[in-house]
Amino acid sequence: MLAGQGYVASRALATVVFLSLRLGRPLFLEGEAGVGKTEIAKVLAAGLGRRLIRLQCHEGLDAASAVCEWNFAAQMIAIRTAEAGGGADRDTLKAELFTEDYLIERPLLAAMRPQPGGAPVLLIDELDRTDEPFEAFLLEALSDFQVTIPELGTIKAPEPPIVILTSNRTREVHDALKRRCLYHWVDYPGFERELDILRARAPEAQDRLSREVVAFVQRLRSEDLFKKPGVAETIDWAKCLLALDVIQLSPEVIADTLGAILKYQDDIQKIQGSEAKKLLDEVKKGLVFA
Repeated sequence: MLAGQGYVASRALATVVFLSLRLGRPLFLEGEAGVGKTEIAKVLAAGLGRRLIRLQCHEGLDAASAVCEWNFAAQMIAIRTAEAGGGADRDTLKAELFTEDYLIERPLLAAMRPQPGGAPVLLIDELDRTDEPFEAFLLEALSDFQVTIPELGTIKAPEPPIVILTSNRTREVHDALKRRCLYHWVDYPGFERELDILRARAPEAQDRLSREVVAFVQRLRSEDLFKKPGVAETIDWAKCLLALDVIQLSPEVIADTLGAILKYQDDIQKIQGSEAKKLLDEVKKGLVFA
């Protein structure tokens, strides 16, 4: 199924995804940025024909932003309308204001709702960007697949969503949350698997160029860089080279397009010039073309 959506997974990753689906357990994926953690949720949703609901984590994320918010503007209009009409009963008005009609759903609440085609895929992306209080709040949602709204009570999912959590490991996620999940470390792929990934995502690239691109990126990862390029950068770089009608790598082409694979100026300066030529020479010596 993953391959059918253009995702080339290792046997270990495919196994843990299968177990997550079969056992109904959240799947926690850790690894460097750009190795395909987020993409798993996307291809699962596409392959299963389910809705993808994404909660993009960030510093300061709280329950209100993740679950729901009240539409205060609409509530104020309703209050003013009732006052203008006269005879507004306070208790009745209060009961009417805190109903589903004035509720703005956020990802966690939306994931608890029935969806056409079956339970949705809930992607909780870059969990390591949040803080511990939000992790503690997630425990209820992932343990019982329910959320509590003070004004409405507890809303429980009739069918648990398929949950994928990702982390770039900028900080450690609490053990209590990890214990509720199946865990997998998504590492950089080896040469052959990354080549297969590139062929799946950029099939128009000639074999020679694809091999050179993958070999060069893999060689870059062995350098002392502030941010090593991920598979996403490999694919982006290949597409940039195709847009420039490049058929094979050269030091000049690498210098012109380094910004597609390296995102920090210090890394770019370190690789530019003679260093890029040296790395490319090493790569071409190690490659065998049919």
